[in-house]
Amino acid sequence: MAGPPHNDTPQPSNWRADDPYDALPTLPPDTDLESRAVLRSAIAARAALAELKQAAGLIPNQAMLITALPLLEARASSEIENVVTTADELFRSLPTGSATDPATREALRYREALLEGYRSLSSLPLGTRTAEAIATRIKGVETRVRRHPGTVLRNDHTGATIYTPPAGEEVLRELLADWERFMHADDGLDPLIRMAVGHYQFEAIHPFSDGNGRTGRILNILFLVERGLLGAPILYLSRHVIAHKATYYERLLGVTAEGAWEPWTLFMLDAVESTATWTLAKIAAIRDLHGHTAAYVRQALPRVEAHDLLSLVFERPYCRIADVVERGIARRQTASKRLHELAEIGVLRVQPAGRQTLFVHPKLLRLLTMESNAFETYG
Repeated sequence: MAGPPHNDTPQPSNWRADDPYDALPTLPPDTDLESRAVLRSAIAARAALAELKQAAGLIPNQAMLITALPLLEARASSEIENVVTTADELFRSLPTGSATDPATREALRYREALLEGYRSLSSLPLGTRTAEAIATRIKGVETRVRRHPGTVLRNDHTGATIYTPPAGEEVLRELLADWERFMHADDGLDPLIRMAVGHYQFEAIHPFSDGNGRTGRILNILFLVERGLLGAPILYLSRHVIAHKATYYERLLGVTAEGAWEPWTLFMLDAVESTATWTLAKIAAIRDLHGHTAAYVRQALPRVEAHDLLSLVFERPYCRIADVVERGIARRQTASKRLHELAEIGVLRVQPAGRQTLFVHPKLLRLLTMESNAFETYG
């Protein structure tokens, strides 16, 4: 077992769904977190993460991944909370940062929260302040640790109370301080196991009135970056949760009701491994499409220097003339000409959008929004 057990740790039998769980056990749990099955799963997950980190580092245009993959994570994580939009709508709204429907705006805020949290790691250790900043960005209103009771989690179909989190700001901040200490402890516990335990604890504390699930999922990714297991926030972890949503919530409740840490930890480790493998394949497909497109453009437009422009349209599947100008690639007239040339040879598609024109990258959009990694070649 990693770290010394806590004395007098309340057992799960102290929990009642209708009562605030102020006696939530502190960390680390008084159990063996590193069973043989868990360690085996952790080794596989770490290997998959290492391969993903290495592959991402070989992409010449890192901005392409840091733009696209967090957007997919934003859509999926929001869908878990029944905030439903489409990846296509998100990419379409990205150039202007605005959207017509509330769900898309909320998912875009999730992406910004993820990226702002990523940037903050250079100056601020992961903790309660980070969580408050993330929740504030997600909800679009100032969000701090709850001061008032009344937060209850209910079954969407029956309305029955599933869980009542701890109540009172002082209790919540004490539990969050303990969570912070655990997340930064140097006791030899595998960081992926630590992430799984920390994620349960954050969700059980449920420190905010709303946005806890999305905040917690962002904290998972930032923790992996902080620990050096990822170089950038590109792990599309919410994809696995959506595919196994019922199991995700069952395993969370299993820890609360029965102290069932091993099934929960195995679920999270499997999520990391499968998601890292999926993301790795998606990156390889994007890299192949980029190389194929560059070769095609060199052949079709031999007199045009399109390297920087291609980098931009791979970063933004919905691109505007203004994006090319703002990036310093070309002035407006030349930018318009170059984008139209890419449209004429079939790389982009022209799409009117009110007073402006969007240049859509269909093959990249299909790669990003569909499970398949196959694409039709040009010509």
